[in-house]
Amino acid sequence: MTMRTVSLDSGQGSDHFRAPKSGTCPIAGRFLANLRAAPQYLRVLERRHRSAEAPHEDLVDHLVRSTPLQRGEAARVVLDVLAYFDETTEEFVRRRHRELQSQGLRNEAIFERIGHEMPHRAVAPPGLSPRQLRRIVYG
Repeated sequence: MTMRTVSLDSGQGSDHFRAPKSGTCPIAGRFLANLRAAPQYLRVLERRHRSAEAPHEDLVDHLVRSTPLQRGEAARVVLDVLAYFDETTEEFVRRRHRELQSQGLRNEAIFERIGHEMPHRAVAPPGLSPRQLRRIVYG
């Protein structure tokens, strides 16, 4: 079995490290963002006139300058925020239902909580009854 190596010139010979696997970062505990493959970002990227390679460069640059985030992490944060605000009412209801259900809540409490959360969204949708929320989740 051959081991692929990446050479880093340390000034005193070469140090050999195992080449990172796809999607992993050479810094322990971190992962490389594969922004093109993440489905929650596709709609955000399609709606923007900027390329998928460099989404919102000015905001990414600002985050890199003003926070300890690396460039890839800052790009991921920007796309996470855009994807969050791009979420439709139906997607929000389904996502929150899954999240709350995984916490062990029952549907009655889930739909009540979602109904209270909806007006506090960035763009508040019209008020939905528990029945309408059930119809979104279960069809």
